[in-house]
Amino acid sequence: MVQVSWFYGIKISMYYKERQPPHIHVEYGDYTAEVDIQKVKVVQGKLPKKQLNVVLAWTIIHQDELIENWHRAYNKKDLFKIDPLR
Repeated sequence: MVQVSWFYGIKISMYYKERQPPHIHVEYGDYTAEVDIQKVKVVQGKLPKKQLNVVLAWTIIHQDELIENWHRAYNKKDLFKIDPLR
C-alpha cells in the first residue's frame, strides 16, 4: 500500500494490482473506507460524516490525478503524491 496523500488526520492510500473499480483506501483513526474514484462514493467501510465530506470533496478536486495514479498502480509503476486539502 502506498500513501498518496495525508491531511487533517486522514490517510489516502492505493494498492498495487488492485481490483476494479478504481478506488482509494481511506483511514481516519479507527475508521476505514474505500471510495470509488469515478462515482465519488463509499463502496466499503465508513467514515465520520465530517471526514467523509472532506474526502469526497478532495476526491472530486483530484479525480484526474487519482485516476492516473490508479492506472500507474495497476501497472506496477511508481505513484506520485497528491496535494492535500488545505
